[in-house]
Amino acid sequence: MRPARLLPSRQFAQLARPVAFVSTDTSLHQHICAFSVLNRPPPKYEGHVPLTLIEKGAMALGSAIGAFVNPRRADLIATLGEVSTGPVAQRLRDTMLSDPSGRQILRDRPRITSENWPLEELLAMPKNTVGYVYGHFRQRYHMSPDVRDDVRYIDDAECAYVIQRYRECHDLYHAVLGLPPQYVEGEIALKAFEFVNTGLPMTALSLVAVARLKPDERKRFFTIFLPWALRSARRAKPIINVYWEKELLTDAAELRERLGLEKPPNLHTLRKKPKKEKPVVAAATPAVTPEASPAPDQPVAL
Repeated sequence: MRPARLLPSRQFAQLARPVAFVSTDTSLHQHICAFSVLNRPPPKYEGHVPLTLIEKGAMALGSAIGAFVNPRRADLIATLGEVSTGPVAQRLRDTMLSDPSGRQILRDRPRITSENWPLEELLAMPKNTVGYVYGHFRQRYHMSPDVRDDVRYIDDAECAYVIQRYRECHDLYHAVLGLPPQYVEGEIALKAFEFVNTGLPMTALSLVAVARLKPDERKRFFTIFLPWALRSARRAKPIINVYWEKELLTDAAELRERLGLEKPPNLHTLRKKPKKEKPVVAAATPAVTPEASPAPDQPVAL
């Protein structure tokens, strides 16, 4: 029997040394250590502000309360839309990638601004075209596409552009569908349409503003505009895929028919109150004096 061979003291010391645990998921550890309130990762595109989940939750709650108190705060509505979009922005991007027009929009990344879409050129287009209808909408309601805030809180650059595109096309939906923006019920009706057609959570959260409507407005919304939004949005093609820059000279009615859009009832007409008819005052009958009354046997002259 061969005697057992002893290891040198140096090799024995190396074997006796405790093995240190090495984590394989170093990227996650580095991300957790790097992404904090005091140490944020670099932005992924111009204007990008990375946020933690706690910060997004706080901003979503605060902007939702502020937008409910004042529905005309477009900045709060925009913030709510960004921090609450979640994976829906990715699904909306996939919707664009599955359509030839949507893919071209993502390649070209056009922007709707007053510089790219001058009001004078829009109003010079033939009437009933998409360009003229949108220009007339901007002129009538004193709207400008430049007031739309840039997306800042969405982490993916391509998804950020998708939300930016939706935001800049919002007024086009108003114009083509004929929903006036100065009435809260018209804005809520469009949000209901957008929620069914796009699936963005912010559009559904905006429906909470129904509680602020007056009784007549609430009745119109539930009996007229909500059924219209559900019916039209289900039948319509995804409006995020419309390359509006190429549709400016298209007849608005033709475009609605091609997209399957149903125009809602005229809100201005529905809000008009019938004029009250003034009561007719009967003329007083002059009294007949005994001297003027005819004799019983004398015929009355006609």
